[in-house]
Amino acid sequence: MRRTIRARPQVLKRGSVARRGVLPQIPITLRVAVDPVEAEHVITRFLTDYLASSGRKAYVVGLSGGIDSAVSAALAARAVGPEKVHALILPEKSTEKSHLDDAALVAKTIGIETQTLSIQPIVDGFEKAYAKPDRAQLANAKARARMILLHAEAFRRQGLVLGTGNKSEILLGYFSKNGDGGVDVQPLGDLYKTHVRELARHLRLPERVITKPPTAGLWAGQTDEDELGIDYARLDRILLGFEIKLPFDVIANVVGVRVAEVERLDRMRVHSQHKRRMPLIPKLGLRSVGVDWRSPTWEG
Repeated sequence: MRRTIRARPQVLKRGSVARRGVLPQIPITLRVAVDPVEAEHVITRFLTDYLASSGRKAYVVGLSGGIDSAVSAALAARAVGPEKVHALILPEKSTEKSHLDDAALVAKTIGIETQTLSIQPIVDGFEKAYAKPDRAQLANAKARARMILLHAEAFRRQGLVLGTGNKSEILLGYFSKNGDGGVDVQPLGDLYKTHVRELARHLRLPERVITKPPTAGLWAGQTDEDELGIDYARLDRILLGFEIKLPFDVIANVVGVRVAEVERLDRMRVHSQHKRRMPLIPKLGLRSVGVDWRSPTWEG
C-alpha cells in the first residue's frame, strides 16, 4: 500500500530570518509612500460622513504649529468647510513663540478661525495639588489640560474633537492617555509620519511647518525624535516591517539598524496596547460594550 506523505508547513519564528526557499526571493525596500490624492479623498469623505452621522455641527482641533495638527485641520476644512472647523491655540509658559506664529500661519493659510487660551492655570493647579511631579507626569498633565479645553469648546459648539495623532505615534503609544489620545476621531491614524509630510505638501501647507523638527512642545527644546530615540525616516520603515510581518532581522538588515533596536520598538508597541483600546470589560451579558455590541454602526 502506497503511503501519502504530507509535508509539514514550516513555521517562521517572529524574530528570525526566513529559511531559504520558504519566502519568495524578492527585493525588500520597505519604502513608505502614499498617494496623497487618494488619501485626501478617503479622509475628507470620512470626516464629512462622520460629522453628519454624529449629529454634531463642527470639528474643534488643537493647533500647535506642527505638521500633524496642520494637516488634520486642513483636511477637516476641505471636508466640511472652514466655517465648521474651529481651532484652539493652547500655550503654556514653556511654549516657544515660533510655534504660536506657525499655528497662526496655518490657520490663515486654510482659512479657519482660532482662539488662544492658556493652559497654564490648569497646569499650576495640578502642580499645587500633586506635589513635585516629574517631567513625564507634568507633560501628561499638559496634554490632558489641553483636552479639557478642547472638549469644553466642542461641547459649546456641539462639535467633535478632531485628533492629530499619526500611525507612527499611535503604534508606539507616543501620546498621553486621555490627553492627546482622548479625541473623537483620528483622521491621520492610518498614516505614518512620512505619509503626513507627503500629504502636507500636497495640501500646500507652509513649508516651514512641514520641515520643522516634530515636537509636542511639552518643554523647551523637546523633540519627538530625541524622545523616541530614532528618526522618523527609519522608524516608519521599521513599523511598516511590523505591519507586513517581516522577521526582525530582515527589518534590521533592510533599514540598517541593529536587531536590538527593532526589538526595542516592538516592545514599545506591545507595552502600549492598553492606550489603543477602550477600557476592557469582563463579559457577563449577551452583548457587551466594546466586545460584541455592534450596533449602532457607522456605515461610511
